[in-house]
Order: sequence, then C-alpha cells, then structure tokens
Amino acid sequence: MRIFLDSIGCRLNQSEIEKIGNQMIMAGHLLVDNPQDADLVIVNTCAVTTEAASDSRQKIRQAGRNPKAEIVVTGCWATMEPDAAGKLPGVKHVVLNDDKDGIAKHFLQKTPAEEFELEPLIRKPLPGIHSRTRAFIKTQDGCNNHCTFCITRLVRGTSRSVPVSEVLADIQHALNGGVQEVVLTGVQLGSWGKEYDPPQHLGDLIKTILEENSIPRLRLSSIEPWDLDERFFALWQNPRLCRHFHLPLQSGATATLKRMARMITPEDYRFLLCMIRRMIPDAAITTDILVGFPGETEEDFAESLSFVKEMHFAAGHVFSFSPRPGTAADRMDGQIHPKVRKERSLQMRQALEQSSLEFRQQFIGKEMQVLWETSDGLNQDGWQLHGLTDNYLRVTATSPDLRWNKIDRVILTELTDNGLAGQVIH
Repeated sequence: MRIFLDSIGCRLNQSEIEKIGNQMIMAGHLLVDNPQDADLVIVNTCAVTTEAASDSRQKIRQAGRNPKAEIVVTGCWATMEPDAAGKLPGVKHVVLNDDKDGIAKHFLQKTPAEEFELEPLIRKPLPGIHSRTRAFIKTQDGCNNHCTFCITRLVRGTSRSVPVSEVLADIQHALNGGVQEVVLTGVQLGSWGKEYDPPQHLGDLIKTILEENSIPRLRLSSIEPWDLDERFFALWQNPRLCRHFHLPLQSGATATLKRMARMITPEDYRFLLCMIRRMIPDAAITTDILVGFPGETEEDFAESLSFVKEMHFAAGHVFSFSPRPGTAADRMDGQIHPKVRKERSLQMRQALEQSSLEFRQQFIGKEMQVLWETSDGLNQDGWQLHGLTDNYLRVTATSPDLRWNKIDRVILTELTDNGLAGQVIH
C-alpha cells in the first residue's frame, strides 16, 4: 500500500505522525511524498487557531482530489468537529485523539498488534515532510490547565505522561536512525510525571535520558513557565542540553493574565528569566504572545508591549485572539475588533523583531557549534549550508563538503535577515 502522511500544527503532532509513518514502514508499506500517488492518506489536524483549522481542512481537500485514496483524518480539529471532518470529500474515517495511537494497528490488520511494541523502529525522515536532523519524541499528552482561550485541553484531555521506558526506547530508535538531536514534546511538558506515585518531575526524566544514551543534543519544546526552579535549570551544566527555552507568556499585562487564567504574573515571569540568564549564559528565551484578548484595554496592551520589550526575547510568535467554540474566552464580554487586533499584532511583532536582532548581534565574532539541517546545493564556492546552534540561532555558511546532519564549529561573522552567517572551522 502507498501511504501519504501530513500534519498541521505543533511538534507533538509532528512526533505522532512520524511514529505512525514508521509503523507503516515496519508493516512493509511504502510512504510517498504526494497525496495524488497514495492509496491511503492520513492527515493529523490542528485546532489551536481558526487559521490552523482552516489549514487542516485545506490539506484534507487537497488529498480529496485523488479519487482513489482512502482518507483518514485525526488530530485536534477532527476531534473538535468530527461531523464536519467526516463530510469532507474522500474522508472515510475520522479518528479521535484518544484513538490516534491505534491508527496503524487498525488500518494494517495483517500486522499483529504486539509487533508494533517489539520491533525496533528506526526514526526515518518521512516523504512529503522536510527531512529532519532531529526527532520529536512524545513524552506527554493532555493538559490540566484551564486557560480560558485554549481549545487544546478540550480535545486532548487531561495530562498523561509517557512512561520512561517508552521515551527511552523511542529515543534509541531515533539514534538508530542517525539523528543528532532529540526534542521532547508534549501539550503540558512540565507536568510530566506529576500523576505518578510518588510524583516525579520532568527533570527526573531528563537526567535519566542523559544517563541512558549518547544523543548529542537534547532540546525541550514549549514548556509552561511555572513549576521550574533552580534545581531544574542546574541540569543545563550538561553541554548536551540545548540552551533554548520556549516559555509562553501570552500577555505582559497583569489583568489580562488573570482573565486568561494563566498561573503566573509578570513579576514571576521576570524572576524566572533572570534566573535562567544567570545560570545559563547565552540561553535563548523565546515566547508566545496573544494580542486582542477579550477585555484587553489600550492600557493593558501598552503594559504588555512594554513588558515584552523589557524581557529582550530571542524571538517569539504573535497570535491575534482567535475565538474557539467551547472555551470561556469565546463567551467573554469585551471582544476586540479585528482591526484593533491586527494593529496590536503588528506592534508586538515589531518589538519581537527588534529584540531578536539585538540577541543575534551579541554573537557576531563568537564560535558556536552548528548542526547542519539543509543545503541549497553546490556552487563555485562550495555547499551552501543552513543549520542551528543549540541556542536556536539560524546559521548559514559555505563548506567544500556536504555536512548535512553533522555538527561543526563555526565562527559567526555577520547578520542575515533572520539569522547569522558564519565560517566553518575545518
């Protein structure tokens, strides 16, 4: 069977679709890079914003142009609106998030279920998805927070941790596939282990991972900025841990954070960032900002914008408030006009672009280690390489050798539009 896989949204979705793909390979099926060439198409959808939901529907419609393909739709949007998903052209099955892990077993009934647990899967790049030098490893799912704007908890359920043994096995499979970097993913990553008896902490999982394998780089995906202390950040004395923390702020205004039901204040967030920068030099701290939340006054926005400028983020994502049916924010008074949301989004993006520029400038002339991820090809000067430092600086350089999936020492020489250029130290 020829199978095409597609995923929209977060790194957790990416991790899930990669695992499904490798199970399909193990069962002897062929993954293709175009839905028009497939017998079976699986689309892992997203619903975090209206744009993500729209992108999910578009991906499904594109797959539906192949009249011979059987389309399976799963993920957050499919879970939130299963009837709508099932009515799209070509869709034969809608699989809710709770049943997502069983997709391969269900649609490949000739393969005994136990073989999926016993066979050592190798994490290979999937056709149709950008070839990766890193593997996204699912360590946790669901969320126990009650943020008033977020649909994720409604479609993913409460927090559930992936057992240590499964995480370690998945990382080993990634190593067998040749990756140089592992990214731990989850909806509420910092809640890993809390439901255990006795409770454990994400730091316990990280220590075990570092002790049990030789992965060159270990990175965290987005993690909420609470339940993190000096003992946790002391782990970063190990150079294999990437100095990059994506800590969603959402707003720098005290009143807005309260309406969002976020479990942090601007003062707590400021203290956290000061601690990280004191303990982990050159750490990149990136964030998510939500503008135009219901009830956000001009004064609230000004407070948030000022706070964001003060934090000197290395980068960030800005989202305009997107009402999600079923959330408390959808029913709140004081909805902000789309034009105002757009204007505030632009101001916030400009502030983050400026702080990103300032963060990158401080590394000109420094030596960093870069993992090469892509190449533009070979020209008269050599291979044009693109990669990432451990603290998430995007670097371009030229090398006489194709260094894809290799880690090199690089002197950073000048700024580029969204990163830095450098010279490889041979």
